[in-house]
Amino acid sequence: MAKILKLIKNNKGATAIEYGLIAALIAVAAIAAMSSIGNNLGNTFNNVSNELD
Repeated sequence: MAKILKLIKNNKGATAIEYGLIAALIAVAAIAAMSSIGNNLGNTFNNVSNELD
């Protein structure tokens, strides 16, 4: 019984999983933001190129 209670009180694994999930969420948000910025930047360069022609 003592071993089961010790396992229940041990939350180091849960904390590591939470940090992993937070890091994954930040990575997804960063990728989405960079993709949007990249598309807008590409459109800007295309507009400048078309105006120069």
